[in-house]
Amino acid sequence: MHNFKRKLYLKIIFIISFTALVSAFFIEYSLGYQPCNLCLIERIPYGISIILIITIFILKKNEDFLIMLLILTFIFSLAISIYHFGIEQGFFQESSVCGAKDFNENITKEDLLELLSQERVSCKDVTFRIFGLSLTSINIVISLLLILTLTKIFANYEKKR
Repeated sequence: MHNFKRKLYLKIIFIISFTALVSAFFIEYSLGYQPCNLCLIERIPYGISIILIITIFILKKNEDFLIMLLILTFIFSLAISIYHFGIEQGFFQESSVCGAKDFNENITKEDLLELLSQERVSCKDVTFRIFGLSLTSINIVISLLLILTLTKIFANYEKKR
């Protein structure tokens, strides 16, 4: 019975993660709202969770370790989201992460001038809201709920031992 519940919870977390990523891409590419760099970073835990949950269902071993990785993934998500929310509310100053661009390749003067002329999305500006809430504040709630759910799942592993 517990195994069925655990698998159901993991499937729900998978659906939440998948929906979060699809929604973020829809808002960006279909609705035309540009994300800031922290918004892009906040997507990473959802991608990692999808990979970890698929791994749990395929390998069917080391589940407790993978659940712990999921918990750590969403703790990271919560921390980044709280930091981002703090920037939105003016509690923290924008860091260099908010303005960083990808400089992996050699950049010319013309490329640099073009980058400077592009409108940069600030981490403190909320460009999209749902029910008056920024996506960052929604991410805080989701991350917290997922941490609590995964902690409950992990605690059930420990009870069985």
